[in-house]
This record gives sequence, C-alpha cells and structure tokens, in this order.
Amino acid sequence: MTTNTPPPTDLKDLPEIHRIGTPDHPPSPPPHGDNRPHGKPRKRGIIWGLFLVAIAGVAGYAVWRAGQPGVFQQPGQGQGNGRGKKGGRGGGGGLGAVPVVTAKAKRADVPVYLNGLGNVAAFYTVTVKSRVDGQLMKVNFNEGDLVQKDQVLIEIDPRPYQVALQQAEGTLAHDQALLDDAKLDLARYQTLLEQDAIPKQQLDTQKALVAQYTGSIQQDQANINAAKLNLTYSQVTAPISGRVGLRLVDPGNIVHASDANGMVVITQLQPIQVQFTIPEDNLQAVLKKMRAGVQLTVDAWSRDNATKLASGVFTTVDNQIDNTTGTAKLKAVFQNEDYALFPQQFVNIRLKVDTLTQRLVVPGVAVQNGQQGTFVYVVDPETSKVHIKVVKLGIQDQDNAEITSGVNEGEEVVIDGTDRLDEGTQVRVRKPGELEAIQAGSGRKGRGGRGRGPGGPNGGPPNGGPQGGFGAQQGAQPGSVAPQGLQPGVNGENPGGFKKGRGGFKKGGGASQ
Repeated sequence: MTTNTPPPTDLKDLPEIHRIGTPDHPPSPPPHGDNRPHGKPRKRGIIWGLFLVAIAGVAGYAVWRAGQPGVFQQPGQGQGNGRGKKGGRGGGGGLGAVPVVTAKAKRADVPVYLNGLGNVAAFYTVTVKSRVDGQLMKVNFNEGDLVQKDQVLIEIDPRPYQVALQQAEGTLAHDQALLDDAKLDLARYQTLLEQDAIPKQQLDTQKALVAQYTGSIQQDQANINAAKLNLTYSQVTAPISGRVGLRLVDPGNIVHASDANGMVVITQLQPIQVQFTIPEDNLQAVLKKMRAGVQLTVDAWSRDNATKLASGVFTTVDNQIDNTTGTAKLKAVFQNEDYALFPQQFVNIRLKVDTLTQRLVVPGVAVQNGQQGTFVYVVDPETSKVHIKVVKLGIQDQDNAEITSGVNEGEEVVIDGTDRLDEGTQVRVRKPGELEAIQAGSGRKGRGGRGRGPGGPNGGPPNGGPQGGFGAQQGAQPGSVAPQGLQPGVNGENPGGFKKGRGGFKKGGGASQ
C-alpha cells in the first residue's frame, strides 16, 4: 500500500540533486577553468583551425613551387590537357627549349669608318646690299624662294640716275661739238702754216685745244657709263643661285650703299659643304689617302644616327689642329640633290678610309657584354645547347662586328632570344614566321563554357584565348596554384592541386574538372 506524499513547498525540503542551480546551490565550475561551451561549438572550432592550417600549407607549397625552375613553359609546348572553368583549349607542360634566332659567322669585307661631328654650311653665303642710294620700290621674291643667278630681286627708284645719265649725255654732246670745231680750225691752221701765213705757235695752240676737247669727251663718256651703271644698280640682282632668307628691308624704305645689314641673305644649297672634326690620332690615316690621290666618301647621318641623309666626297683638311680639343677640322662637299642638308644643321659624319677584305664577322646584335667580358652564345648543332664563348672584337659598324678570336667560321651564334639564355641552355631555332603566327594566335579569345581542352600537339592551338584555360597561357605543373576558376593539369591529371570553388577549396584527385 502506498501513500501519496504531498510535494515539498520549500526548496530546502528537496533532495540535493534537485537543488542544483538554485541560488543556494550554484552549478559546479568546469574543470581547469574552461568556460567554453561543450559539444558542437568546440568541434566546429577544431575543424576551422585545421582548415586554416591546410590553406596555409597549400599556399606555402604553391609559393615554393612558383620559385622552382620549369614550373611554367612556353605557350603551345605542353602535352597535357588543361580544363578551365570558362574556356577553350590550352596546352600545359614543363619548360621546353628556348626559341632563338641564329646566324652563322662568315667571311665578308669590313669597311673602316671614322666618325665625327659635323655642321652643315652653305657653299656660298651672300648678304645682298644696295650699291646705290634710293627708295626701295619693289621686291620681286618671296621669302624662302629658290632664286637663280642674275634674277632681279629688288628695284630701287631709278629716276635720279636716269636724270644723271641724260646730263652726262648732254655734256658729251656739247664737248663733242667743241672738239669738231677745234679740229676744223686745226686743219685750216695747218694749211696756212704751209703758206707761211700764220706763226707756228698758233698751230701748236690749236693742237692743244683739240687734245683738251678730246679729254673732255672721254670724261663725258665716263660720266655716261657711271650713270648707266648706277641705273643698272637700281635693279638688285641675285649674285648666286640659292635660297633667299627673310627680307630685312621692306618696300618704301630708303636704302644706302653704306648700310651694314643689307636687304636679304642668299645661301647656296647645291652643292653644300659640311665641316666636321675627327681626333688628331686618326688624321694620318686620312692624309695618307689624300697623298695617294684616293677619293674618300663621306656619309651624313641624322642626329640620332637613324637616317642617312646624303653622301658626298672628302675635299680637304684644315692646316692646323685645334689644341684645345685635340681635333682636326675637315671639309666634305655634298651635291644635296634632294635638299636633305640645310645650313647650320647638325649631322653625324662617317668617313670611309679603308676596307678590310674577307674578315670573320657576326651580326652586331649577337655580341653581349658581361662580367667575363665580350662574348657570344654559340649553338652546339649536336646537342642544341648554347655555350658562352668570350670573343675579341675588331672593327664594328651598325650591322656587323669583326671577330678576331673566339669563334670559328660557320658556327651559329644567337642573335635573338639571348635574354633567356645561360651556359648549357637547351634551345631550338625558331622557324621563319613562327613569331608572327604566335602573335596572331594569341589575339584569338577562347569561347566561354566548361570543357576539356587538349593542349600541345594533341589538342587545340598552342595559344588559347585569355579565357581558354591556364595551360594555354602558362603550362602549369602539378601542385601549382591556378587562377580563379582554373585548374592546372599535366596529361589530364591533377595529383595534388587544388581547385577554387564556391565553398572554398576542393582537392582534386583525378582528372581536372
């Protein structure tokens, strides 16, 4: 028989197990002072910690792999299949042979040039001045015109000189009449003297008068010629053929023969001369050719040595050396048929003094400079590897460099792609037009979408579009980190890489997706 005991009305009457959590019986503190909640919260923290550690490890490995040689390769050299989140086809793989362009060392004639700094000067320069005084009436040229010799350029008021000419002609006529009368009297006096009708003194006086009038006639004729000359000078003509400069006097002004500045300047441009300097140490080579009667050719180049302006001939050398600069001044003449040279223009001069026959030369771009000195990269035809060979140079010009030692005739030297080479680097000779084809292919963009893109020789073009998979651009290696939405692959496999997705990182264990 059981009895129903009424529930206690006071908490003190409850058993101790039921009074836990009451004000009089607070819960026991967790062991070791751990105040964190138990259960799922603690497990979630451990998972996030492990996840962050994994991310840090992958990032560190990716950074380490990126610094290793052979991680990335040239476009189109991969053999694997790369698959991108958005993209077309692309190849991936390891670093292959470096594409280069080569040229053979060969025998050729090497010209010897002396370089100097030159200044173009007009062959003749004339400041046109007035030779008479008067008012400038008319200008018959435009500034900058090419004028011919004896062409009328300026007209000065001719009327004063026309009047002077008429006066001289009148005086001549007067004195001519006096002379004629004196000659008639002289003839009469000679007849009378024969008849002994006049004294001989009177005849002699008449002869002197005739001579006096004759002198006056000559003086009058000279005055006429002077008046005609001044009349001619009233029309100012070009003394030489050339180009006129800016007008120095305007019409309407009074000009004088004593004016210092003149009215216009004419410079002769065809032919034209260039005065240039060379070091005094090179002067004897030039003088030797001059004494032998050899005509040396001279080329004038632009300020930046990029454009050849004209070719001419060397004419003479100055009679002394400038001891302040240690240079000798030389002169060359150019026909300047296309007016490429202009007075006071600065040019670079190349004087050809000799030609060395059948010397071993290589293109100038093949010559490199380094800590070991001057060297070239020579390709071994058996192993397709490059080797550094230190060389000694002779004569150099803009195209070729003479090799005196270090390279043999027929050896292939690298002339393009040297910035990626080192001793023993594996290379391949780039085919003609290959670079243009690569550049044209790199401009094609891959089509969007998800799909497998076989790269290299088994797949699409070696240069996929910018969105056509990581393998098309870089040739990723296993374990390397791909850009967003891309997963590197080698032969379609991704043994240890990670792929970025919406939920973080997904480990790839098989073919790249």
